[in-house]
Amino acid sequence: MPTAPEPAADHHAWATQDARAAVDDFLDALRRAGYAPATRRLRATLLGEFLDHALDGAGAVSLTAGQLLDPERASAWLEAAAAGETRRRNTLRGPDARASEESQRARAQSYNSLAAHLGAPHRLEAAPQGIGEHLTPTEADRLLHTLAVKRPSGANAATSIRTAAVAALVAGTGRTVPELHRLRTDDIDLQRRLVHLDTGPEPLDARATEILGRWLDVRGHITDRLEGSDPGHLWIPTKPGRPRDGARALKPGITRAAVRTLHAAHRNLVLQLLGRPVRPGALLPKD
Repeated sequence: MPTAPEPAADHHAWATQDARAAVDDFLDALRRAGYAPATRRLRATLLGEFLDHALDGAGAVSLTAGQLLDPERASAWLEAAAAGETRRRNTLRGPDARASEESQRARAQSYNSLAAHLGAPHRLEAAPQGIGEHLTPTEADRLLHTLAVKRPSGANAATSIRTAAVAALVAGTGRTVPELHRLRTDDIDLQRRLVHLDTGPEPLDARATEILGRWLDVRGHITDRLEGSDPGHLWIPTKPGRPRDGARALKPGITRAAVRTLHAAHRNLVLQLLGRPVRPGALLPKD
């Protein structure tokens, strides 16, 4: 579990620090505190967006941290972001769509985390956690297509395909990741386009069948190293884990990939591809 990032060395001088240096110091404090790379990447993206918006508004090449965290500048940033004016990528809803509540909440949280680190007094009001973002069938289809055909630079190809397969099953079956977590390879019948769940067989659509086939091929290359001792878990790690207590790391395939691992891989991949986090649950049909 990450710890709270270390506060800035001198709270009394926070307002006169260079804003960009203050953001960099904050991100480094998150790294030292053990925050996940995806969390640090999201904070860096949103605070970079905030700084760029503030610099453009001021017509300046630099600002102090005190100028950056001015409440009026923060409010102007949130308003512009809500209207889609700070967007650098297209979205599932088009380039002119308003920002989602989840993205706005992440912006407020990023600002508040930086302010707390520096010892600044002002905080933004973050919207309460709701039931989560839901995608329309068209939006879900676009996201699944993106996951299936795109891989961000530096990403693990096997992890990308596994993430796409999990997402396709979530969308196709209406089941959550924890509910699909214990599936085995023999629960997938590609020839008959079926997945065998605890309630019985359910059909697979063409996309899920194709992506699952790709994942099973990749999975097979990983488990070949087990030399016939494959226990048959459908979702497996794509690389060895870290050694623990002096023991050698287990080869991928001996154990299941944890639910948190599948969730983290999804968030990380979607954040890199779309510029905002979209949970696997957003693919579930809305009641």
